[in-house]
Amino acid sequence: MQFEILAQPAASVLRLSMDAGEELTAEVGAMIAMSTGFTVETSGRKKGGGGGLMKGLKRMFAGESFFLNHFTAQQSGQTLYLGPKLLGDIMHHDLSGTLIVQGSSWMASDPGIDIDASWQGFGKALFSGESMFWVKCSGHGDLFLSSFGAIYEIDVDGEYTVDTGHIVAFEDTLQFRIGKAGESLIGSFLGGEGLVCKFSGQGKLYCQSHNPPSFGSVLGPKLKPR
Repeated sequence: MQFEILAQPAASVLRLSMDAGEELTAEVGAMIAMSTGFTVETSGRKKGGGGGLMKGLKRMFAGESFFLNHFTAQQSGQTLYLGPKLLGDIMHHDLSGTLIVQGSSWMASDPGIDIDASWQGFGKALFSGESMFWVKCSGHGDLFLSSFGAIYEIDVDGEYTVDTGHIVAFEDTLQFRIGKAGESLIGSFLGGEGLVCKFSGQGKLYCQSHNPPSFGSVLGPKLKPR
C-alpha cells in the first residue's frame, strides 16, 4: 500500500494506492472517492476480531462511530481517497506499540491495528475539554490521524504544557494532569488560557494548531437561529 497526503495542512486529503488483497480500516464517512475494484464491509469490530459490541460502544463514548468500514482491494492498482470531518491536516504514523488518540482524530489504519477506547476519568474529561474516553490504537502498521488545523510533533522529555482542546495524540509513555496556566487561577482565566494539560515523561506528542470548541464559540453567535 502506498499513500500520499494532498493539500496539507489546510484541507488535507489522503490518497491511497492499493494492490489486490490489501486492506484498510477507516472511520465511517471518511471515504471521498474510490475506484471500482474495492469491496467495503461495515462492522462494529476489527476485521476478523471479536468484542464488536463493547468496543463499538466504547468508541462511541470516545467520539468515534460505533461502526468501522473495511476496504479490501480486489484488483491491483486501486485508488482510495479519504478525508477528515474538519478542515485541517492528516498525519501518518508508523505505529509499533500504542498511541492514545483524542476522540474524532483517528481516521484510518491497517486492519491489524486494534482500535479500542481508554478511560481518562471524570476529572480530566470535565476540565480537559475532551470526552471521558480516548481512542487507544495498538499494534503494528500504518495509522492515519486527522486534526482541526495543522498537526505538529513535539518530543517531550520531562514536562510540556498544552492548551486544552489542542491534543491530537500522544504515546502511552506520557501522562498528563490538568492544571492552571499561570501561578494564579484567576490570572490564568483572565489571560484567556484557563486550565491546561501538563504532560510529563518521555515520548512523542502531537498537537493541532486550532481548537474546535474555541472555533465553535466564535462561530456560533454569528449563525442565524433555526
